[in-house]
Amino acid sequence: MGSKLPVLFVFVMLFALSSAIPNKRKPYKPCKNLVLYFHDILYNGKNAANATSAIVAAPEGVSLTKLAPQSHFGNIIVFDDPITLSHSLSSKQVGRAQGFYIYDTKNTYTSWLSFTFVLNSTHHQGTITFAGADPIVAKTRDISVTGGTGDFFMHRGIATITTDAFEGEAYFRLGVYIKFFECW
Repeated sequence: MGSKLPVLFVFVMLFALSSAIPNKRKPYKPCKNLVLYFHDILYNGKNAANATSAIVAAPEGVSLTKLAPQSHFGNIIVFDDPITLSHSLSSKQVGRAQGFYIYDTKNTYTSWLSFTFVLNSTHHQGTITFAGADPIVAKTRDISVTGGTGDFFMHRGIATITTDAFEGEAYFRLGVYIKFFECW
């Protein structure tokens, strides 16, 4: 038993020293990048022909054609927005952004997003799925790319979102800068 104790001691010391050495991993490099824009036009009761999103749930006493006061808390909006390769809403569409966002904070403009880019163009075929918190007042914010299909099969990464333009509560355009770190 006496000879096993030093061997065990050496093993424990090596393990302790190996955990104390900092891990020098190389920074991740994206395997693919993509920049897309999506345009959201909120239904206001008068623009049914042009609207691409609508309030489907609201706090009691608030209409479904106007966002709730106090940071829009409690509103749930579904959308089917056009996606373009450029800033212009009138440029050629490469797909649709489909999903929802929930205004989930009472004291600031924050939402939680869950949506999919459905791409069907000569450039890209397939879907990219996103989910995460969106602190709207921040200049840039990151959400997770949780997967995809077609050209984006099993891709994962980060999407940096910027509010590229907005017109009150009726229209906004988001720039989505996607970095895939896992590509199949």
